[in-house]
Amino acid sequence: MSRVTVLHGCLGCRTFELPPAATVGEVKARIDAEAGFPAARQRLWHRGRELSDGIKIADLQKSQNQVFLQLQSEGLKGGGRFGQTTPPLVDFLKDILRRYPEGGQILKELIQNAEDAGATEVRFLYDETQYGTETLWSKDMAQYQGPAFYAYNDAVFTPEDWHGIQEIARSRKKDDPLKVGRFGIGFNSVYHITDLPSIFSGEQIGMLDPHQTLFGPHESGQCWNLKEDSKEINELTDQFAPFIGVFGSTKETFKNGNFPGTFFRFPLRLQPSQLSSNVYDKQKVLELFESFRADADTVLLFLKSVQDVSLHVREADGTEKLIFRVTASENKALKHERPNSIKILGTAINQYCKGVPSNSITCVTYHVNIVLEDESVKDAQKTSWLVCNCVGEESKTGLPVHVSGFFGLTDNRRSIKWRELDQWRDPAALWNDVLVVNIVPKAYATLILEAIKRMETEKNSDFPLSAERIYSLWPDENKIRVPWKPIVVPLFKELLQHTVIYSVSNQWIKVEQVHFSEMDESLEYTQSVLNYLQDSGKQIAKVPANIASAVHLTTSSVKAVKKVTPAVVRQVLRKSGHSGPAEEKLHLLEFVLSDGVYSELIGLELLPLQNGNFIPFSSSVSEQDVVYITSEDFPRKTMHSAAASEPRKICSAY
Repeated sequence: MSRVTVLHGCLGCRTFELPPAATVGEVKARIDAEAGFPAARQRLWHRGRELSDGIKIADLQKSQNQVFLQLQSEGLKGGGRFGQTTPPLVDFLKDILRRYPEGGQILKELIQNAEDAGATEVRFLYDETQYGTETLWSKDMAQYQGPAFYAYNDAVFTPEDWHGIQEIARSRKKDDPLKVGRFGIGFNSVYHITDLPSIFSGEQIGMLDPHQTLFGPHESGQCWNLKEDSKEINELTDQFAPFIGVFGSTKETFKNGNFPGTFFRFPLRLQPSQLSSNVYDKQKVLELFESFRADADTVLLFLKSVQDVSLHVREADGTEKLIFRVTASENKALKHERPNSIKILGTAINQYCKGVPSNSITCVTYHVNIVLEDESVKDAQKTSWLVCNCVGEESKTGLPVHVSGFFGLTDNRRSIKWRELDQWRDPAALWNDVLVVNIVPKAYATLILEAIKRMETEKNSDFPLSAERIYSLWPDENKIRVPWKPIVVPLFKELLQHTVIYSVSNQWIKVEQVHFSEMDESLEYTQSVLNYLQDSGKQIAKVPANIASAVHLTTSSVKAVKKVTPAVVRQVLRKSGHSGPAEEKLHLLEFVLSDGVYSELIGLELLPLQNGNFIPFSSSVSEQDVVYITSEDFPRKTMHSAAASEPRKICSAY
């Protein structure tokens, strides 16, 4: 079947699937049936000439099963042509560029396109080579034979990809939530760099001309098939030279008629054009590389296919060097963990898309090791990440973790939509609200709980976890940006149902099992007090401020948080006593006196005597129970003299 696309100012773009033997008259009949335009009033044009009804579609095809026709019509009775029209292509693209970010985001868009295609490797290349200008499609194309920016991936374009890249305002990915780059405008950010994007994939080479001047009036591009158009390709040797000798493409590739991958070539814009005044040179390309490198360590985390991205430069003399490379991999012992997790996630998303009801949220976690290789640094930088995905990012969220999800974005993809006054009922903003309140807390809690689990089971790994690292994953409610604050309470409530507090005895325990210590570590008695409580069977924990805040925020007043206090120590002493050394007993005495509740000292064997013994504090008024305490008026010497004549209890100076 042939794909016939008809362009019209009022109708917009209409595409029909017809057999090659179909005629122009049959196309008009399809337009009449679908749009109500009488066939007699239609005038179809192709490459600047009007077509008669008897011409066959096969006669119009040159190198692919695709034909573009321009529709004109006679004025209707009662007036002439009427209706809203679309702006010229170049104006449409200029509007996209005004709203779409320049910089490293361009590289990310190309990576996302590769991810959607199932590619595993992406390579970017700045090429300074100046190619010949003798045998070109037209002399106007000479300006595009110089320095260029390339983007390669190891997947091959499908027929849907070839069709989709021509539809600038409609994404062919929107029906698949697993696709990262869901917006059709994304690819067009490359027009910040170039005026003539080219694509080489499989059997075809395509060039896009937004100015519609290089390939004929109103023609926005041209495509060649390596086999069917081999004669023309061989004649235009300079035109196709930039597609040979790069990413494994050779003259033999052209002879065989197939390239097993995809690469884009973006000739640098060397002077301002109608589309953009943005001029590019080597320095700006290197700045593009640098802006990508700034956060390259997180680019691969949430991708399921792409695991290798590299940046290269090829000088004018043909020498090529690696500038930067980032790779993602799994631990050998866990090599099936990531693929299995992604498979589970994909199944859950497919069920969700089909409307299958579910009362649970599917969460998966897996390790990803990221390695950064930089030409300017001798040793590679290695980091290990624990990634959690849930079914059911904005930068600077105020959270200590990265959040990646299918959020509803503004059309330039710079911001997440939130339920503000001007978009309170916006469906995308409502969707984001559901994600933040219901899904993100569940994913966040799963991430922390999985980290605790792995700390216990993977103590000998290359990147061992610690309680301090896990605590650092918890958010600080005072630092979270307003749109993300709704995650706090459900996150903390979910976490505090589990063993998430690390005790001084190196155990993960629940909140209700622990006494939290806020004691000053610099005080001499602190360690003695904590050791005594621990030896008495109490679980003690010292936690950072963000954890303490989370506990206080979530724990109800009915179920108060237990802390290490003088009252708690007095209670334990009364129940268990103390059989430790005298120095520790004196430290306990100092602590239990610190709150000034002296009435609770009665019965506690903490009163030190001069002879080194300890007796209980007592309220007795009996002479035999009296204990004498030295002072300036009655110094120790006087007390000793009195004790010599009559036995008396003397308190040790303390």
